[in-house]
Amino acid sequence: MRTRNNSDKVNSPTADGWRNVADSKTTASPLRAERVLVVEDDPNVGEVVSRYLVREGFEAPVIRNGLEALEFLSKDGADLVILDLMLPGLDGLEIARRMRADGITTPIIILTARQRESDIVLGLGLGADDYVAKPFSPVELVARVKAVLRRRTAGNDIGGGVIRDGALTISPETRSVTRGDEQVELTSTEFDLLHHLASNPGRVFSREQLLQDVWDYSHIGDPSTVTVHVRRLRAKIEQDPARPRYIKTVWGVGYKFQPSASAEARLK
Repeated sequence: MRTRNNSDKVNSPTADGWRNVADSKTTASPLRAERVLVVEDDPNVGEVVSRYLVREGFEAPVIRNGLEALEFLSKDGADLVILDLMLPGLDGLEIARRMRADGITTPIIILTARQRESDIVLGLGLGADDYVAKPFSPVELVARVKAVLRRRTAGNDIGGGVIRDGALTISPETRSVTRGDEQVELTSTEFDLLHHLASNPGRVFSREQLLQDVWDYSHIGDPSTVTVHVRRLRAKIEQDPARPRYIKTVWGVGYKFQPSASAEARLK
């Protein structure tokens, strides 16, 4: 297989042609490799991403149409979806919305050439685990795929007891959060971030530390990912997100979970 310089960005033509779904399935071993579905209408981008994934031992079917992607997921399934936001017809946001509405909890990494934070926030709010902005390094994308899959596996075995602070209750066993009598709907990544901060009350984490600890990223990833998730988390658990009670910003450093006086006393 022809190699490509690791510094290449996926936004330029390739000479290798189009890899279709049938071609990419031929790499499966008797013990099925993890399947990453690439939903991307640009054949050059789809081919490059698929090739890098296959090289790392994944199955990497490429689909260019949103409806076909949903049909593929319902019939064949996938371990992770790389989803372009700017698809013709049924766009990536609508695909993510329908996946979650149909109960498909497969992790999603969204690809976007859109620089508007609102699009990214909306994608994450629909349950995407991460986003990558174009142009991007395929090496970095593959690293993020591996990190999301590792995190999803580790998240199922998260330890520790129930955390209670004021009206907030965090249960790692059921991966659920309540505020008073109200169930708080969090994405998998939002829960992991909240649990990590609340498990270390008062400790300040930089965005880079959180990328390492929660996202399992080392020397990859955009720190603004943390900022976006913190903003969404505050919107869900704080009574007044503009004046957060739990997740505090330590200016110039990062974030911390601020326990209440009673909770802090119990910790001593």
